Amino acid sequence: MLRLSKKADYALIAMAHLALKPGSASAREIAENYEIPTELMAKVLQRLARRNLLTSQQGARGGYTLARAATGISVADVIQAIDGPVAVTACSSHADRCGQFAKCNVRDPLWRISDIIVSALSRTSVSELAGYVQPAAPTAPVRIVAAPVRA
Repeated sequence: MLRLSKKADYALIAMAHLALKPGSASAREIAENYEIPTELMAKVLQRLARRNLLTSQQGARGGYTLARAATGISVADVIQAIDGPVAVTACSSHADRCGQFAKCNVRDPLWRISDIIVSALSRTSVSELAGYVQPAAPTAPVRIVAAPVRA
């Protein structure tokens, strides 16, 4: 099963948030919005900035912004910045590093599956990801009106 790390999940959440928000946002703001530990969010954002996916600015009006348009940043870019290369299997492409290399009957199909997954993640932009996110609407009192029961 392909499973993203929590840090990759948080990175995608932050990137989608920044794609939807004009201006910059602090690690604290993003963390509080999604109930994520602030220190962990700060580390994730710093890593994304080191990988040139975000820019950061210090100071009272500082924070993080996307380094380029959300349409130009793929989900694969974000995941790989946090977790490294996406892989379905730990198989090696080198015969000398795998005792099963010559006999393995699933290596090539698994590599093809991995290529398909990476391709799909590479084709999906942060902008598209953010398009699925619905901004939280302010909660208003809900008025429930009971409908008459018909016999």
